Amino acid sequence: PVLPLERQLHEAARWNQVGRIKELIGRRVNIRARNHVGRVALHWAAGAGHEQAVRLLLEQGAAVDDVDSFGMNGLLLSAWFGHLRIVQILVNAGAKVHCESKDGLTLLHCAAQKGHVSVLAFVMEDLEDVALDHADKLGRTAFHRAAEHGQLDALDFLVGSGCDHSVKDKEGNTALHLAASRGHMAVLQRLVDIGLDLEEQNMEGLTALHAATEGFHPDCVRLLLRAGSNVNALTQKKLSCLHYSALSGSEDMSRALIQAGGRTNVADQQGTSPMHLAVRYNFPALVQLLIDAHSDLDAIDNRQQTPLHLAAEHACQDVAEMLLVAGVDLSLRDKQGKTALAVAARSNHVSLVDMIIKADRFYRWEKQDHRQETQQLRSVLWQLASRYLRPAEWKKLAYSWEFTEAHVSAIEQQWTGSRSYREHGHRMLLIWLHGVATAGKNPSKALFEGLMAIGRRDLAESMRKKANGEPRAPRRCTAM
Repeated sequence: PVLPLERQLHEAARWNQVGRIKELIGRRVNIRARNHVGRVALHWAAGAGHEQAVRLLLEQGAAVDDVDSFGMNGLLLSAWFGHLRIVQILVNAGAKVHCESKDGLTLLHCAAQKGHVSVLAFVMEDLEDVALDHADKLGRTAFHRAAEHGQLDALDFLVGSGCDHSVKDKEGNTALHLAASRGHMAVLQRLVDIGLDLEEQNMEGLTALHAATEGFHPDCVRLLLRAGSNVNALTQKKLSCLHYSALSGSEDMSRALIQAGGRTNVADQQGTSPMHLAVRYNFPALVQLLIDAHSDLDAIDNRQQTPLHLAAEHACQDVAEMLLVAGVDLSLRDKQGKTALAVAARSNHVSLVDMIIKADRFYRWEKQDHRQETQQLRSVLWQLASRYLRPAEWKKLAYSWEFTEAHVSAIEQQWTGSRSYREHGHRMLLIWLHGVATAGKNPSKALFEGLMAIGRRDLAESMRKKANGEPRAPRRCTAM
């Protein structure tokens, strides 16, 4: 740690207090004293852009190439903060112009990342042997850094200087991936205009569209789709944007994807499409837009799970609803041999179980009917399930109405105690009512026929009267 007077020297350099610096130097304070991150007084003066303090410190013997614990010297710091005059002073003082930080950042990287075009111009035009496409420790060039941090002017300067547009970093990312992942619209548009390959994949098989979707940047997703990005591209894990959207809970991307046509069934070598991403992150509106874009609703990932499997597993009800309405294939099974219905049942997501059964029986799911004319019948169904049906009779009714074994098993899996059959029966009856109403049938008549079919004539007549709101017969008074 620095001594008190050394700390005062750092502060004086930071705030360009030239008189105080002279006073402390006169008291023989160590001009190269380092703080806990290796910073010396010259670093503070250079980073702050204080020409007088920099000149004074250099005159008094400050080492021009001293580096801090991050490998940053005064020259890199002045480039980072865009202080062109300080850069020039340090270069004239003999600073090494080909220096790098511990992360491999050069003068170009620093200036490009922070968008300092004047520094870029000085480096390219006044310094010799500067490698325009030199890569840092992540394999990223100044062009990458400008794209990643949304520095459009710097990007344009580098393009005009002839940089390599197609270069990839160590993770296989192009500038397009980096701009999309950070949500930099203006830069992304420029890269699209330049002609970077929209379907270029990184090491994980992600395209720029995946990067934009995973980064929750709807405007970028929209831009890429309009530019022709493949909405069904798949990553190496065979996940599409739709898969991913089922696993998040964020609503930031819910307005992200617009209708997009074109190459909707093209997969990469491993397979994750933008549609998988949409499900993973549970963006309902995004999912609908992907559906409208003719995305593959039944794309399977490396676990053979469809987007609906993921929605069922993670209780993404809104996403599941849209997928069901769109007409997904409910017979598809994952690697464990489970359908989406079985996954929802195993995960104890009761409402999803009911929703999937409705869709399986009637092809599409709609919000539960609460019309006034059904209120009486819904009350009757609750009484029937909770008071009158015996433990196994709800299943007999279900089978008489052509519920499948899988439907009954999924409903029955949510066991809550010895009287679970009441809840099971009520859920089954509500599912049945939905289907009858959707089909335009008379629910009172259908209920009567169902109860008759299982041998409960007494209940059939009683429930018919209740459903129709018929008054009960008055009780006879008996003489005492």
